[in-house]
Amino acid sequence: MTEQIATNVHWHHGEISRADRYRVLGQKGATLWFTGFSGSGKSTVAVALEAELLKRGRISYRLDGDNIRLGINKNLGFSAADRTENIRRIGEIAKLFTDAGVIALSSFISPYRADRDAVRALHAESGMDFIEIYVDCPLEEAEKRDPKGLYKKARAGQIKNFTGIDDPYEAPNAPELVLKTAEMSLQQEVDAVLALMTQRGLILDV
Repeated sequence: MTEQIATNVHWHHGEISRADRYRVLGQKGATLWFTGFSGSGKSTVAVALEAELLKRGRISYRLDGDNIRLGINKNLGFSAADRTENIRRIGEIAKLFTDAGVIALSSFISPYRADRDAVRALHAESGMDFIEIYVDCPLEEAEKRDPKGLYKKARAGQIKNFTGIDDPYEAPNAPELVLKTAEMSLQQEVDAVLALMTQRGLILDV
């Protein structure tokens, strides 16, 4: 993780505990981390899951790769170092949501295993739930979909450091869940995530 530079700073503890917030909301906060190629279906699943959770009266919030780069991470590019910093920052943000009792739906290519493992460790150190969901879509299928036309540009040399073309993607070794989007329907994917959330006790009885 990034070295602490600022000195003479200390964590200020409040009087309200995480358990207090979870009890009021009737749910546990958690970070669901969707990783996979561009065009694999990460955001699509997160959007559908967010809608389903809302129907069930549960609070979640989507942290989407492009949306984050239009705001807090607008000063980062796509070099290896910038990708690492991008994931570090969003890991910290997801942790804050989780601490507040909100279910953070984080959809990021996050191609480097070490970066994702660092976010997992960040949550583990604070006793927070982190669920890695590998949206497993073959590169050929993702490239065939190419919803934003990015693969076409990358193949033409118009985009550099594009994951799967001239930058690597390191698949998770042991994700909590694998969604094979080329074989599953969107509803099947959402149901699989909800089943895992239920199994993990992330939604509490009010």
